Amino acid sequence: MGFFAKIKAGLQKTQQKLVHELKRIVTLSPKLSTTSLADIETVLMSADLGMAMTQQIVAAVKTAYETQGRGGEDVLTVARREVERAFEGNPAELRQEAEGLTVVSIVGVNGTGKTTTTAKLAHYIRGRGQTAVIAACDTFRAAAIEQLKLWGERLDVPVISGAYGADAASVGHDAVSAARARKANYLLVDTAGRLHTKHNLMQELQKLHRVIGKQAAGAPHEVLLVLDASTGMNAMNQAREFHKAVPLTGLVITKLDGTSKGGMVVAIRKELGLPVKFIGVGEQADDLQPFDAKQFAEALFSD
Repeated sequence: MGFFAKIKAGLQKTQQKLVHELKRIVTLSPKLSTTSLADIETVLMSADLGMAMTQQIVAAVKTAYETQGRGGEDVLTVARREVERAFEGNPAELRQEAEGLTVVSIVGVNGTGKTTTTAKLAHYIRGRGQTAVIAACDTFRAAAIEQLKLWGERLDVPVISGAYGADAASVGHDAVSAARARKANYLLVDTAGRLHTKHNLMQELQKLHRVIGKQAAGAPHEVLLVLDASTGMNAMNQAREFHKAVPLTGLVITKLDGTSKGGMVVAIRKELGLPVKFIGVGEQADDLQPFDAKQFAEALFSD
């Protein structure tokens, strides 16, 4: 199955709900009334597209019907175009420093899939013909260290780790040295899951970033927040708080397969302006790929 087919399959729950309801509203209302516009708004909000994006789509649908009538663009085409437009200027590519090591810190709350995402990113980098080293800086969870070591063996990627309960900043420090010694292109730092509301844990993350930054100028060069799509608009609060604590450079959306809340990707992009770098739609190593706005919009509103 190609990746677009996986996105489409992953967004099926969101897409079916959206398309069925939008078509029903338009079919029942030969003229786009105030009531039908309100119904369209409700449907879009229920898919977690967020207020700003919903209002943008509704306004565009209203304009299209007023200028072209029912013979013009249908509501799905308009919605698809507006979603794609929301991602204009979205730099999906993973940043790479012109010279030397590029450090990528992977952050987020517990259970979003950070450790697996770290491994999949290493696989993606290797697929580009480049080299990666992984730093196991989630020292609170022994299972995370073991999980990364298994992934490292499977993908043939070095994993730098410390003892369970070790200081994460110390592991990060050693990992930068190890990645440099190996002349790696990337160091991927898997951080511990932490609630965005816990101030002390956020300070710990800031310390890790400071230590890495002292060793490598400008590091971490990417700070990617991993969000679980199934949490819907709760992910917005996570993004907002993490962005305050450690300036984020992009988002990775996991578990898009099987959620009816796929619109949250657009809502977060619209409100916070953060680029969506990667999306995940499965368990396999290659089920994490760079975000493509056109494909995403098409999968969301395909008839």
